[in-house]
Amino acid sequence: MASRDQSYQAGETKGRAEEKTGQMTETMRQKAEEAKEKTRETAQSAKEKASGTAQATREKASETTEAGKEKTSGILQKTSEQVKSMAGSAKEAVKHTFGMAGDEANRDNPASRDDPNRGTARDDTTRRDV
Repeated sequence: MASRDQSYQAGETKGRAEEKTGQMTETMRQKAEEAKEKTRETAQSAKEKASGTAQATREKASETTEAGKEKTSGILQKTSEQVKSMAGSAKEAVKHTFGMAGDEANRDNPASRDDPNRGTARDDTTRRDV
């Protein structure tokens, strides 16, 4: 009878082992499912963060570009004004060199066109009435 008892015990042991294996398998499946869900949540969170960071980067780049455009525009405007001023100064220097300085101001004054002393220096204090 010992062999029947041994057979019975072996069957019980096998049954318990299968039960234990089933429980362990279920526990492992649950843990794998939890890990999978956690990984998905982490990936989604990283994706959202990356998207937010990319948007912030685009906005900052846009702001920087706009500021650069405004600064460049200001520099170009200032440079343009300086060039115009320098060109005007050069124009006046050339006129002065060729003795044409002052003609521009007298062009609109009809009385200066008829003045025989136009362009000559006159000192009224040295003139004497006889």
